[in-house]
Amino acid sequence: MHVMCTILAAVKSSVPMLTHVIPSQGRNMVQALTSLGDEVFVVRSGSGGQVEVYDTVTFTLQRNVTVPECAHSWGMTACARNKCLYLSNYNNITVHRVELLDSNAVKKWSVASKPRGLSVNIAHNVVVVCLEANKLQEYTTHGSLVREICLQAGVTSPWHAIQLSTGDYVVSQYTPPGVVSVVGVDGQVVQSYGQSQTSDVGPMKYSAGLAVTKNDNIIVADRNNNRILSISRSTGCVQELALSVDGGMQWPMGLCLDESRGRLYVGEYGGHHRVFVFDGVRL
Repeated sequence: MHVMCTILAAVKSSVPMLTHVIPSQGRNMVQALTSLGDEVFVVRSGSGGQVEVYDTVTFTLQRNVTVPECAHSWGMTACARNKCLYLSNYNNITVHRVELLDSNAVKKWSVASKPRGLSVNIAHNVVVVCLEANKLQEYTTHGSLVREICLQAGVTSPWHAIQLSTGDYVVSQYTPPGVVSVVGVDGQVVQSYGQSQTSDVGPMKYSAGLAVTKNDNIIVADRNNNRILSISRSTGCVQELALSVDGGMQWPMGLCLDESRGRLYVGEYGGHHRVFVFDGVRL
């Protein structure tokens, strides 16, 4: 299988290229980021509820969106159908929904203990990872609870979760060594990826942000190893993405994949607190 992984890596048609860097501009660490249409949204530590909004061409700062009472957000996602932005508030144990079309009106609701990563699922509902409660919660865009998934043995300290086309969820675990697991709607582990048995990537350390392709391949931010990994669902191969950054990236946490553009955004929690834009991503 190790040989097969090497062959698959060798036949990739393109190598991702770093095309833009959004600097910190003297601001703090990147905690979460997402994109919608022609805009990229960035949340930093100590932002006081301010979300930076950049355009996807020049990557200049266009405006800030204020989300009152949301100063401690570790998760953010956007919904194209509902034209809104969701942010988790770790300290106040809430999720905030921001209307993006006109007024930037904000609605919030309480969730289970210590919400972290957010995603939008197949049903266009928001999925909340509740770290301390060790569960996933699914809400409608208006804050009505649809279901809870209590994570079973083998999953602890969940950070981010995204629904796959099968209906299962991929969940990153913020632990040393880090683990990425696929769980069913009953919370039971279907498959787990840790230290690869099929390549020489070694164990993950604090797996954080996730992204998923249309083919259900998984991208994960391996924070303390300062790298981004890809996981093939069809073969189980785990590979490090060849993302060239001068001086390397430090503590990548937030990920956002814009598959229509072949683009991957990576937010840096350490180092210079930058957002990297890689084009030519084909997985």
